[in-house]
Amino acid sequence: MTYQEVLENARTCMGPYCKACPACNGMGCRNTMPGPGAKGIGTGFIRNYQKWQELCVNMDTICENKEVDTSYELFGHRFALPVFAAPVGAMQLHYGDKYDDLQYNDILVSACAKAGIAAFTGDGTNPAVMEGAVQAIRAAGGAGIPTVKPWNMELIREKMDGCKSSGCFAIAMDIDAAGLPFLKNLQPPAGSKTVEELRQIADYAGVPFILKGIMTVEGAKKALKAGASAIVVSNHGGRVLDQCPATAEVLPAIADAVGGKMTIFVDGGIRTGMDVFKALALGADAVLIARPFVTMVYGGGAEGVQVYVDKLTAELKDAMAMCGAHSLKEINPSMLFSK
Repeated sequence: MTYQEVLENARTCMGPYCKACPACNGMGCRNTMPGPGAKGIGTGFIRNYQKWQELCVNMDTICENKEVDTSYELFGHRFALPVFAAPVGAMQLHYGDKYDDLQYNDILVSACAKAGIAAFTGDGTNPAVMEGAVQAIRAAGGAGIPTVKPWNMELIREKMDGCKSSGCFAIAMDIDAAGLPFLKNLQPPAGSKTVEELRQIADYAGVPFILKGIMTVEGAKKALKAGASAIVVSNHGGRVLDQCPATAEVLPAIADAVGGKMTIFVDGGIRTGMDVFKALALGADAVLIARPFVTMVYGGGAEGVQVYVDKLTAELKDAMAMCGAHSLKEINPSMLFSK
């Protein structure tokens, strides 16, 4: 299958919120909650996408002519690209009846591992969601990163015990999920966590702990103090707080503050290998991509995932070669145009 064929096929089985648009930019699903659209006036998702498009790159081909290497190492594991599938949950509520969370993770985790990258998996109020994710990661030889919601401490430990049994090489928490409606008013309470609570969680993880949902320099410093090995600069796709800045806007300052001290991921509106290049030039070590992987699974299953990874690889290699970078470490801010 081609990328276009996968996209067209996805349109036959997705919806009503996600429409598998040619450009996944938040316009078609604007202000659809629940669903992939952003909260409030619906501009959070749109802004994330637009800010990557506004960045321009500096072409420079006066350099040595040699092969481009897109490989990336994370916590002792080598991947084909600095790209990971982001955690996504409530598949049937948001994207259509074709797959539930367990079926989606079964396809995504194994397909990503086969394609040379790894998937983050989601969590939910139904315990079977995390249990299924753990099974999928275990079946893939630990090649996945389970993502735990910020439940109360007792439930977090229980879920992390399951995560550890998968053989995963890292565990994440999307701390910004504290703003999701289904986490509010729970007994025992779930939601925001203090630095001390996060330090306890990081220690309990027993593997590198990744904190997703960082949007400020102060938040990044708190994550570092809490013992996180990595952060994801993310506003949850604009779905938890209206009128946040785009992740591309806050990334450079965060990278300046904690870069080299911890791994920095970024997500939000990243769609192409060119976007990946721009993110790395702004200071990220790697990126997470969510909705396009959903579209690829719905439209082409495991084959769709491979088609998308191949597309990202070709685009990233082209951007690197045309800007004079032959390895990820050579990508730097000077490769972005500034007036």
